[in-house]
Amino acid sequence: MYPTGKRQYRYRTLPPDILSNLPRKVIDEILMCLPLRDALRTSILSKRWRYIWRRLPQLTLEQTLWKKEENITDLTSNFSKIVSHILVYHAGPVKKFSLCIPYLDRCSNIDSLINFLSRNGIQHLVLRLPIRGSSYELPPLFFTCFQLRHLTLNNCSIHHPPHFKGFDWLISLELRDVTISSMLLERLISRSPLLEQLVLHISGALSNVIKISAPVLRSFDYTGNIRSVYLKNVPLLAKFSLSHREYHVAAGKCTIAKLFESFSALEHLHLNDMSFVAGAGEIPTRLPFNLNCVKHLCISSIYLSDLDEVPCALCLIRSFPYLQYMEMKVEASDDNDIPALESLEVERFSDVTFNHLREVKLIQTNGTIPEMQLMKLLLAKSPRLVRMLIEPCLVEESATIKILAELTKFKRASPKAEVVYKLDKHPNLGPV
Repeated sequence: MYPTGKRQYRYRTLPPDILSNLPRKVIDEILMCLPLRDALRTSILSKRWRYIWRRLPQLTLEQTLWKKEENITDLTSNFSKIVSHILVYHAGPVKKFSLCIPYLDRCSNIDSLINFLSRNGIQHLVLRLPIRGSSYELPPLFFTCFQLRHLTLNNCSIHHPPHFKGFDWLISLELRDVTISSMLLERLISRSPLLEQLVLHISGALSNVIKISAPVLRSFDYTGNIRSVYLKNVPLLAKFSLSHREYHVAAGKCTIAKLFESFSALEHLHLNDMSFVAGAGEIPTRLPFNLNCVKHLCISSIYLSDLDEVPCALCLIRSFPYLQYMEMKVEASDDNDIPALESLEVERFSDVTFNHLREVKLIQTNGTIPEMQLMKLLLAKSPRLVRMLIEPCLVEESATIKILAELTKFKRASPKAEVVYKLDKHPNLGPV
């Protein structure tokens, strides 16, 4: 019994510090999922967390680090302070670093940052730099990042160092609006023997044709003039995306056959439009060789009344005997273009059957005669077709009824083929 008249105290054992007892790997994963500003703020959570951010192997600096209402001067100043803080306090390797500051007028300390990363085992580097003013020139130390596996560069310039031997471990390379000579770009690609993924977005003309030699390249996304690039050695290329831009180049003609002759392993082909056909010479009925691996074809823009675009698309389709999926976005066309209409007649495909085509998607249709001819052709020559999905433009209800009535009359080589006509106001419209 406690003595009367005296204050009584009861003691409780404090609960264990759950945050401090988390495994180090778990803490690292938590911090790497946070924006850098929030990762720094976790220093107050417990004594163990105080300096953990300093050893994070992944760092991301982007616009979200700054308040939207800050002016450009403040943004630039704050960016410099953050970079200086990292250079002084961070310890240990940095395997992944991402910098995204497209709207700053200038950015200092980047040379120091590149030097810091080159000394700390950088493997994955993303630099999306200011789009204002002159482009940032990468320092020579950039070419000493020998452990690089993934590299993304936006809005910068690269000049050839005298003793650069390549990035032996580089797996993916993405260059967008980068100022670089044809010779250096060709060398950068050819001296990356493990390169599997390549993205090139070139906003201007190159002085010479780039010969791409990449024995293990699997994916290539290219925006630019296709006549500026020669795919010399890409035996494993399985995915190719092309957005053609017509710049003046001192290059010879690139025929359709010449363009596709290196694509023996191609499986997925995406053409943003068919403008690359212009100046390609006479278009054959089919390629002099079949591309037996192509299973997926996507054309984001095609004019069905164009005398070059339609024959080119049909040439490719004829040359892909194992094609399984096809998607086209059609542009407004002239109903009265007789040559274009004739090229889509079923009778012209008496020697061709799309034996493996299972799904077709046609976007932005208006029910024009060329479009209806294309639908008729695909339905009549695809014995394994399962589904044709049509996503039309907004048309009057009377026009829709007329189109649907016409579709029901078309002969179907596949007894399982269904045609789904999808309207925004009738999203669940059933098969025709």
